[in-house]
Amino acid sequence: MMRNLDIEDQVEALHLAHLMSSHGYFFPIDDHVLTVKNDNTYYRFQTPCFWPSRCGEPENTDYAVYLCKRTMQNKQRLELADYEAENLARLQKMFSRKWEFIFMQAEAQAKVDKKRDKLERKVLDSQERAFWDVHRPVPGCVNTTEVDIKKACRMNRHPKTSRPNYAVPGGRISPSVSEADLHTPADSIRHEIDVLRRKLEKRRVKISKVVECYIAYYQQYAEFDAFITSPDTSNPWVSDSTEFWEQEKTMNPREIPQRRVKRWAFSIEELLYDPAGREQFSKFLDKEFSGENLKFWLACQELRGLAMREVNKKVHEIFSEFLAPGAHNPVNVDCHIMELVRRRMENNPTRFVFDEAQVRASSIPLILFLFPAGSLECSASKCLVK
Repeated sequence: MMRNLDIEDQVEALHLAHLMSSHGYFFPIDDHVLTVKNDNTYYRFQTPCFWPSRCGEPENTDYAVYLCKRTMQNKQRLELADYEAENLARLQKMFSRKWEFIFMQAEAQAKVDKKRDKLERKVLDSQERAFWDVHRPVPGCVNTTEVDIKKACRMNRHPKTSRPNYAVPGGRISPSVSEADLHTPADSIRHEIDVLRRKLEKRRVKISKVVECYIAYYQQYAEFDAFITSPDTSNPWVSDSTEFWEQEKTMNPREIPQRRVKRWAFSIEELLYDPAGREQFSKFLDKEFSGENLKFWLACQELRGLAMREVNKKVHEIFSEFLAPGAHNPVNVDCHIMELVRRRMENNPTRFVFDEAQVRASSIPLILFLFPAGSLECSASKCLVK
C-alpha cells in the first residue's frame, strides 16, 4: 500500500488499511476482528458483491438463514461462536412463526454449497463470514455500518432561518429593537409556502397513465351509454317515443335485467348505488351473519348528508341501534374505538363521530373482503351470489 499509493508514513498506511478492512474490502483469513496488523497474517480480498457500496443493509432473516446454515455443516471452522449462538437463539424466538421457512431456506443453500468444489466452498465460506463480521460484528468491535448519531441529528435538524444582515453601526437598529425580533421565521415560512405551491402544480401521475385509465373507463361504460350504444328501445330523452318507460312499468319488479347486474361487477359503489343490488347484497350478508355491517355503513353514509339540526338525533339513533350495550344490531368494534366514539358523543357530536367505527366494522374494505366484485350473476328469474 505504501508503494502503490505513494504513502511515506507507515502508520498512515496501516490506518488506511485498517479502515478498508473494517469496511469489509479485505479481511484476515483466520480472525473475526477486521483489522490489519504489520505481521505475517494472511488476508483475502472480498468479492465485489459483498462490498458495502454494492449492497444495502441485510435483514435479520438473512442473518438467521446464515446462522442456521452453519449449524447444518459439521465442520470445526464453521462452528458458531458464543455471541453467534446467542444471536441465533434470539432470532429463533423473534421469527418463531416463520422459522420453518427460514430453516428450509438454509437447508436449500446448504445443499447448493455441497455441490461446489472444496476450495471454492472454503473461499466462499470465509467471504460470507467476513460479510457478516461487518454487518453483525463481534461484541466490542466498532460497527462501521451504523449511522453516526451526529450525522443523523444534522440530517433531521430543521434548516435555520436566515438572519437579516443590516449594516448598522453597533449591531442594533434602535435601542428598542432586540436581536430576537430581527430573526423572525417569516422568510422560511414564505419559502415553505412556495415549495408547497410548486408541489401542488406538479403532476404526480403520467399523462399516458391518465389517458389509459380514462380509455379503460369509457370502454367499460360504453355499453351502458345510450349515446354510444343504441339500446333495444329508443331513448325517450332524444326521441318522442315513450316505449322505454312503458316497458319499465310493465316489467316484473322481481326480474332484474342482465345489463343492470353487469354494472354491479364494476365496483362496490355501483352495487350499493343500485337499490336492487343493495337489496341482494343485504340478503347475502344476512346469510353470512354480517348484515349489520352494511346497515351500519349505510346509516353512517346517510348521516353525512343530513342537515345540522338533525345530526344530533341521528347520531344517538345509530349509537343505540349498533354500538350501545344491548343494541338491536350490534357491530363488532374494539374497545379503543368504542371509547373514542363515547368521548366524541359527550362533546357535541358531529356527523363524523363514527368514522373510525365505520372503517373498522363496515367500511368498503370489509365489504370488498366479504363480497368481491364480479360475484353476481343474473338468470332469467333471480340473482345468485357466489
